[in-house]
Amino acid sequence: MSRRAGCGGFSLVEVAVVTAVLGVLASMALPSIAQQFARWNLQSAAQRLASDIGQARHEAARQGRTLHLQVQPGERWCWSVSEVPGCTCQEARHCQRQLARASDHPGVVVETAATLSFSPTAHGPGAPSSLLLSSRHGEQLEVRLTPLGRARVCAPDRPRMGQDACG
Repeated sequence: MSRRAGCGGFSLVEVAVVTAVLGVLASMALPSIAQQFARWNLQSAAQRLASDIGQARHEAARQGRTLHLQVQPGERWCWSVSEVPGCTCQEARHCQRQLARASDHPGVVVETAATLSFSPTAHGPGAPSSLLLSSRHGEQLEVRLTPLGRARVCAPDRPRMGQDACG
């Protein structure tokens, strides 16, 4: 048996060139992947807030009790649903029925503070009519409340991230 000369595989230079090209392509793709994860986290947080508002509204009517949603804004934001007015969300407490924190949705900032009360007899929570959430990349979503207290997620300025414009 004879071996053919020159049949051995790739040279070190060829492997280095392919690795360099792959590295450049990966570095170009990473920012857009990170931005997409930030969008997903923002959408998830906005949908969760809308869901918690809807659930608080429903449970208040079903149980015949007033429920309160307290939103604390900022980088270390949180919100909680409770039966007790003033039940803060900074730490887990027995008065909370629902609790969401910034660590649940990294990169999302809640911009609007609010205390909403859902009474079994009232149609809506009163004010405010919207809560603003944003991502590190500058995208924003609002959770808007109708006069009847129904929550919907929308984009403040124009349709984006699969959400209609709030207008």
